[in-house]
Amino acid sequence: MKVLIVVSSLFICTQVFAADAAATRAKIEQNLQGSIRDTAEVVRDANRKPAEVLEFFGLQDNMKVLELSPATGYWTKFLGPTLCNNGGELVVSVGVNNAFKDGVMSLGGLDCVSAVNDDISLGRIPEFSFETDNFDMVLTFWNLHNPSAEDRENLNVAVFNSLKPGGIYGVVDHTRRHGQPSSRAVGRRLDPVLVIKEMIDVGFEFVDFSDMHYHPDEDDLTQEVGTPGVRGSTDRFTLKFRKP
Repeated sequence: MKVLIVVSSLFICTQVFAADAAATRAKIEQNLQGSIRDTAEVVRDANRKPAEVLEFFGLQDNMKVLELSPATGYWTKFLGPTLCNNGGELVVSVGVNNAFKDGVMSLGGLDCVSAVNDDISLGRIPEFSFETDNFDMVLTFWNLHNPSAEDRENLNVAVFNSLKPGGIYGVVDHTRRHGQPSSRAVGRRLDPVLVIKEMIDVGFEFVDFSDMHYHPDEDDLTQEVGTPGVRGSTDRFTLKFRKP
């Protein structure tokens, strides 16, 4: 009987979390139509599938979320309003420049967005700890291929330490074929098997992967990711990890 109760409770919790993620997805899709986004960003949505990505990672609108290296704010501009309007919080870190802080963080609907450790760049990541922690989720998009293996480990350890137990680390990046030798052409690609190993080595559990960003017809994994015809349609891995 006790086993049945436990199983039933787990099933109910799973259903509740799935319902919350689906409800959050609806809010994300609404914010994808927000006026703070520009036309070029909207055009990218069909390829990047942002609502599907965040639902896969299990985002809920009241979470405390860390976004790594937000670049020009593609994700921030709809992730921020989704969290800020529902009791959540968004923190950005690593590679956050003044143009982002002045031009993106000042936009409407982003009042819950703050920046920490903005002195750290993807080009040099020492051992460090984030200035705030207790995150429910950490997200990084097309960033992990930039640091060296040592610097990537420093970043992943800091992410691990910043998450709550049960917290999620969501990763999307350009795919390199498993065991493919390094070269200039594949320098901005990562072997997803290597990424999984690196995450497990610092303590994460591998939860799941999605093939939503597989593009085998457009990308044979041999060309530089900025090559015309490949740029914007690279084959990408989408991986979900959890802190035990």
